[in-house]
Amino acid sequence: MTDTAMNDTTTGNAAQGNREVRLVRHPDGALAVDDLEVVPTEMPTMAPGHVLIRNTLLSVDAATRLRLDPVSPPGYLPALKPGEALAGMVVGEVVESDAEGYAPGDLVHHDLGYREYALVDPENQALGVAGALSKLDRELGPPELQVGLLGMTGLTAWAGMFVVASLKPDDVVWISAAAGAVGSVAAQLAKAHGCRVIGSAGSAEKVTYLKDVLGLDAAFNWRDGLDEPLSEFAPEGIDVYFDSVGGDHLKAALTHLRPLGRVALCGAIAGYDGQPPAAPDNLFNATTKDINLRGFLAGTFADRLPEARKHLAELWRSGDLNLDLAKYEGLESAPQAIVDMLSGRTTGKCVVALG
Repeated sequence: MTDTAMNDTTTGNAAQGNREVRLVRHPDGALAVDDLEVVPTEMPTMAPGHVLIRNTLLSVDAATRLRLDPVSPPGYLPALKPGEALAGMVVGEVVESDAEGYAPGDLVHHDLGYREYALVDPENQALGVAGALSKLDRELGPPELQVGLLGMTGLTAWAGMFVVASLKPDDVVWISAAAGAVGSVAAQLAKAHGCRVIGSAGSAEKVTYLKDVLGLDAAFNWRDGLDEPLSEFAPEGIDVYFDSVGGDHLKAALTHLRPLGRVALCGAIAGYDGQPPAAPDNLFNATTKDINLRGFLAGTFADRLPEARKHLAELWRSGDLNLDLAKYEGLESAPQAIVDMLSGRTTGKCVVALG
């Protein structure tokens, strides 16, 4: 497990009060660090039926960007208004509890991240993911593992591969954004399942990482083109495409997918930080090739999180899954962490250690 320390600062504690990350303004194009701010707030006051949690490890996810524009995508969580605090998945430790099943010292996973202390109502959480507040089994692994492989990141990759794409051994699989948090897990899952796996990323360094660290069969820099490397590495076509990018990547996949191919539409990061790309002009290939394209949200499969965690933990212990971290220190580094992750400057799972 590799940690890339980007900053080194001191986080707050109960004596100093609380802090949270708020939206200053809706971004004009790509997100900038000063579109967000870290502000001091009062410590949450304990309430009946609630759990007071000291957050320790924040998951920085591309989906957070979708709520920072004036209007969020239809059917998604509501857009944030300037002055409102961000929300995101986080691992923390229970400080005080008035909710059944939670006690001080418990390690938990919940959705009120981007603050140092959170007062969580298990019945009404920020992101509305069923079962998002859950007690974690410390025996499964350290917090870094719980927020990445065993959290919503791992569930997204696991559900996309095995449920949405119905992954089969010997499939030829293309993973876009394969050096990112979800993509890197999805690529390793496919490799461990006996598939031939091709990954794409946005730099020569990441291509090297995909081949030398993750052990993929082939990898290429999408900035140098898509069709030529796909033709070279999968001359007979691909069976599965795991899409985190959209736009020209999805268009290329529709060209290179074989009949009865499957596409797991996980995200469309090409349009998160600016003008969304136009829909592929070869979408009719999905009809002529009888391709199954399915979009999905990880929360849809929240009831299968225990099953996914067990499978992912077994693969991690056996050495079939690697977890690399881009690790930032202190809540004040969270705005920079989001910007870096969205711009492709991080590899693996991006997290912020809160102390």
